[in-house]
Amino acid sequence: MNEKKFVFLIILFLCGVPVACSKKKVHVSAPVGSTPGSASEALEEPVGYASWYGDPYHGRRTSNGETYNKFEMTAAHRTLPFDSVVKVDNLDNGKETTVRINDRGPFVKDRIIDLSYAAARSIDMVGPGTAKVRLEVLKVVPNPYPISIQVGSFREKANAVKLQRELSPKYSPVLVEEYKSHDGKLYRVMVGKFKNEQEARQTRNDLRKIDLNGLMVRLEK
Repeated sequence: MNEKKFVFLIILFLCGVPVACSKKKVHVSAPVGSTPGSASEALEEPVGYASWYGDPYHGRRTSNGETYNKFEMTAAHRTLPFDSVVKVDNLDNGKETTVRINDRGPFVKDRIIDLSYAAARSIDMVGPGTAKVRLEVLKVVPNPYPISIQVGSFREKANAVKLQRELSPKYSPVLVEEYKSHDGKLYRVMVGKFKNEQEARQTRNDLRKIDLNGLMVRLEK
């Protein structure tokens, strides 16, 4: 075999490798700030069944660090980027609503979105529990809340205030936030108000140097 023919066969083989690979499509969640088109690529199934959730999740943390409020127009989705704004059409009755993605789920077969109680009520699916829906990504909005680092959670307010005083000389602001969880009232110590995750991550890394393993959460005020 001459050299030119050998090189030609090598090039032909390399060009053919992608064709021989699996054709299974991999969906990757687009980052916040994506265009509706790129966010839609993470929409695996535009048509399927919706469910809803309320208690006992009301007051708990969502996957993006907010506090779940069943009276807000939000929803959980497995792949869409957080803060995607999605139109939900109830194909059973023709009603529609708009929600913002702030949580992950549903993790039940054949369901494609989990609506808040308020969103489910707006399209009359609270009673039935589920409905066949069509989803459409309208836009991805900027993070509506500042980000903070939760460095402690206490049942006694005095303990939270003590940690707040210890951190205040170096960090600002340091807040004590009352939080009603399913386990009762708690007092959380929050460090900083950051515009984005990059700024928050720098402070979190700094706090780890003094053995405070903080959690990035969103402040909703």
